[in-house]
Amino acid sequence: MRKHQILAVLTGIMAIVPFGARAAYPVYNPQQLARQGYVINTYPQQNTQHYQQQRIVGRSNNITSQQLVAASAVNGRPMGVNTAATNPNRITGNLPRVGSSATNAGRQYYQSSDYDRLAESGLYIGLSAAYSTMISGQMSADYAGEQNSFFAPGSFRASDFNKDTVIPLQISVGAAINSDIRVDFSYMRYSGLSYADNVQTSTGDGFTDASVSGGAITSNTTMLNVYYNIDSFTGNVMGGALRPYVGAGVGLSLNTIADYVVFDNSFYDETNGLGPGSIQAGGLTAISDVYAYHNGGTMEQLAFQLEGGVTTSMNDGLKLDFFVRYANLGKVKTSGSIIVSQTEWLSDGAGDEYEAPYDSVFHYTNWRESGRLSSLDVGVRLRLEF
Repeated sequence: MRKHQILAVLTGIMAIVPFGARAAYPVYNPQQLARQGYVINTYPQQNTQHYQQQRIVGRSNNITSQQLVAASAVNGRPMGVNTAATNPNRITGNLPRVGSSATNAGRQYYQSSDYDRLAESGLYIGLSAAYSTMISGQMSADYAGEQNSFFAPGSFRASDFNKDTVIPLQISVGAAINSDIRVDFSYMRYSGLSYADNVQTSTGDGFTDASVSGGAITSNTTMLNVYYNIDSFTGNVMGGALRPYVGAGVGLSLNTIADYVVFDNSFYDETNGLGPGSIQAGGLTAISDVYAYHNGGTMEQLAFQLEGGVTTSMNDGLKLDFFVRYANLGKVKTSGSIIVSQTEWLSDGAGDEYEAPYDSVFHYTNWRESGRLSSLDVGVRLRLEF
């Protein structure tokens, strides 16, 4: 008997609860509201809660607050007038995930450990070695317009630099500003460059070959460099194992060219083609075996470089940069002092000539050669970060 009473009580409670819920949370009649011009949005089922929610979101002809109150009264739950909330602005849809932006709901910001280990951090020292694949630039004389300049070898056509085995070495000390930008101060030395083996020297009415010996060139350069990682534009390389970068630097170069000798073994007639017989005894008939000793020179120049490459990480804070670099080192220039020694031939007065028992020596102080020097290098840099 008691069991039947308990069951009757529970049945009554189950029957009353829906009516109470309906009184507290009325469900609007969509057909009735649609006839009055209201627009109804029906939300789909969400997660595991199998129900539909209906909400009045507005009226096709801009409903007033009084009409909204009247509609709520029809459904058994009058509402007050709230003019501030007549047309509320609400964002519908799923909530964005943590870390997303307001304009890209659900976007995740993610940085893998591969990028973390390649990020720049702290102070570092670096040592690089490269190979100069191409040396560009040429020396030319700036006194070619002087009268009788063919007497002094050096009045030659522009002559390219020679490239021997050039291994430019660089030492750098720097620091990372953030994970993408680093700045360093570097010292770099180029050696193994030389003057051309042959030049075209003037004969007065043309040019002839002359040989050159000496003229080693070195360049010592100090620069301030800035490097920027560009993987945000290129994406990861080899799964993040390589990080591409670009860099630029500006500084001063101290360029030195050693002394060199230009030898011209041509025979120059000084009789205008008339022969030794047209010249009185002891007179100059010809010149041969001309040696020009050019004093080298050292000068400071503005220099700059451009670099691009990729970085990879090793253990214990070591990183490797594989790079291609263009370096413009400014001008190489002699001091302008030239000593010319030549053999003279004299008339014997009988229609023949003989070699003078002396060498004629001349010293010129205002003739010089100069040329701009640049290099294209490929190399590797080892950096140790602290």
